Amino acid sequence: MQLFAFGVNHHTAPLDIREHVAFSEESMRCALQELVNHQLVKEAAIVSTCNRTEIYCNTDAPDKAVGWLADFHQLRSDDLEPYLYKLLKEQAVKHVFRVASGLDSMVLGETQILGQIKDAVKSAQEAGTLGLLLHKMFQRTFFVAKEVRTSTEIGACSISMAAAAARLAERIFGDISEQKVLFIGAGEMIELCAAHFAARHPAHVTVANRTVERAEVLARRFNAHPISLRELPDQLALHDIVITSTASPLPILGKGLLERAVKLRKHRPIFIVDLAVPRDVEPEVAELDDVFLYYVDDLADIVKEGLDNRQGAVTQAEIIIDSNVTDFMHWVATREAVPTICALRNQAEQFRQYELNRARKLLAKGEDPTQVLESFSRGLTNKFLHSPSVVLNRAIDGEREQLIDFINQLYQLHRSQ
Repeated sequence: MQLFAFGVNHHTAPLDIREHVAFSEESMRCALQELVNHQLVKEAAIVSTCNRTEIYCNTDAPDKAVGWLADFHQLRSDDLEPYLYKLLKEQAVKHVFRVASGLDSMVLGETQILGQIKDAVKSAQEAGTLGLLLHKMFQRTFFVAKEVRTSTEIGACSISMAAAAARLAERIFGDISEQKVLFIGAGEMIELCAAHFAARHPAHVTVANRTVERAEVLARRFNAHPISLRELPDQLALHDIVITSTASPLPILGKGLLERAVKLRKHRPIFIVDLAVPRDVEPEVAELDDVFLYYVDDLADIVKEGLDNRQGAVTQAEIIIDSNVTDFMHWVATREAVPTICALRNQAEQFRQYELNRARKLLAKGEDPTQVLESFSRGLTNKFLHSPSVVLNRAIDGEREQLIDFINQLYQLHRSQ
C-alpha cells in the first residue's frame, strides 16, 4: 500500500469538467465507502470544492482508483484522463501541504481551503475510511498550514473570491449603494459575499434558500429579506445583482427564467456571479443581452492582484513545506519497516521459547545448571546467526560483497584489515 492522490483542479481542467466530477455532500459517504468496500483502496478521503476534486488514498492499485472516479460520475475514462494529475508518495504529501497552505488556490494564501480539507477529513472519519496513514498525513497537513500562515505573509493583501465578486460589481455599476442584491444559497461562500457587499451598503439585500429557516439566519445578520427558492421567478427581476452558490446538482437559473426577468426589468442590466460547482446558472444565459454572467473562473484576474508582492512569502512557504515532506516521508518509511521488524521479533521469540523449554527439561532431569546455561546460550546464538551465515555463504560474488557491507552495517561490525 502507498499514498496516492489524484484529481482535477482549476489549473488542469475547465469548469465544465470540474462540475462533472464534483461530489455533493449527500454523495460523499456513499462514494468513500464504495471506494473502500470494493477493495480499490485501503483508506480514502475526498476534497471537493468549486476549484478542485481530489482523492487521497492508501492503495496498491492507483489505476483502478482513477478508473473508479470516471465510473462513479458516469464518464468515459478517455474524456477525463487529459485533465487528471496523479501523485505518488512524497508528491501526494507535498501537494496536500501546498493546497492546505493556500499555495495551489486561485486566491493565493486563501484560508477557506483549509476548512474544506478539515471537512473532507471529518467526512472520511464518519464514513470509516480514514486509517492511520491518511490520519497522520492530514494531521501533519494542518500543522504545516498553520506554520506557513504564522511564519510567512502568504495571506497578506490577498483578494478572496467574495471580495472579487464585490469589486467586479463595482466595475459594472460603479457605486452599488443604489443597487438591489440577491444572494442565492446560505452556505459559507454566500456568507462571505454578503459581508463584502454589506460593507458597501446596497439599497436592498435578499437571501434566497431552499429552506427559509437558513435564509432567515443569514438575513438577520445583514438586515436582509429572506425568501425561498420557489419565490425566485417573482423576485429575480427586482434585483440588479445576483450572487449564487448552492450545492444543487442542477442549474437553478435557466435561460427562460432570465429572459423573463430581463423583459420585466425593461432591459436594465442584471449582473450575475455564479460561484457554484456544479453551476447554478445555465451557460446559455450568457447569450442574453443585458445579462452580465460571470463564473468562478472568470474572477481569476481580479484575485491575482497583489500576487507579485507575495512571491517572497511563497518561497518561504515552499521551504517549510519541503522540510515537512521530508520528515513525514521518514515516518512513512519507518512504518513500512514495521512488518519486517515484527516478523524478526516473532522469529527471535520462537528461538527463545524453543531453547528455554529445552533448558527447563534438562534442569528437570537434574543436569548441571552451568552446563545447561552454556548449552542454552550456544543454541540461541547459533539460531540467530544461522540464516545470515547461510545466505552469506550461498551468495554469488557480486552479491557477497554487498551482503558483507550490509551485515557490517547491520551488526555494527568492524572488518579486520
